[in-house]
Amino acid sequence: MKRLSAVITTKGFARVLGFLLLSICFYFVVAFILSSIPVNADFKECEKEAVEIHILTNGVHTDLVLPYRNQYMDWSKWVNPSHTKSGDSSAVNVAFGWGDKGFYLETKTWDELKLSTACKAVFYLGSSAMHVSFHKKLGETASCRKICVSKESYIKLVEHITQHFDTDSMGLPKQIVGASFTNHDAFYDAKGKYSLFYTCNTWANEGLKSAGLKACYWTAFKGGIFDQYEVE
Repeated sequence: MKRLSAVITTKGFARVLGFLLLSICFYFVVAFILSSIPVNADFKECEKEAVEIHILTNGVHTDLVLPYRNQYMDWSKWVNPSHTKSGDSSAVNVAFGWGDKGFYLETKTWDELKLSTACKAVFYLGSSAMHVSFHKKLGETASCRKICVSKESYIKLVEHITQHFDTDSMGLPKQIVGASFTNHDAFYDAKGKYSLFYTCNTWANEGLKSAGLKACYWTAFKGGIFDQYEVE
């Protein structure tokens, strides 16, 4: 009887494991297919009165990088280098990255990743944060692409970013005091929840789509975005 019970338990475990492996494979196959479908493929970079933006990646995560100040938006009234450890006000660009709050604040390296943090992020159980970093002049590299956009596209991109900040009673972003990776960044509470189906890269891709810029149908990974901006 005990032997039969052990056999049933083993078979059940094998089925669960097989289902999990099949689900993971299916997820990656679907992600590959959907990230290969271009959106706004006919987008042409603006030449007249263009606004220069960038997409920036650390290899995993994609940031949307905008001018710190221009005639359409002064980010110093929204986020400010005074919120960083350095307080350096010489920034030319400001980068925005949306993601899971637990990952951002509790997992600076993969070695620090906790199972509870990963489960909350993957299964829509955590809260989100906006990572803001301040930069000087950016050059084009494999991990940083420049895009020249129209005023209309730029304003839509600004709207996408601002609407994902969680704001206080004054309508201003709520800083997560003391949280940072470097001397030139800060974190703020954000709206929305991270999951397998809505990642940091999904958020960035949605922003590009909403602004009429080249993007893919859906992506969980940075490749779906950067593949649209390969240097010819």
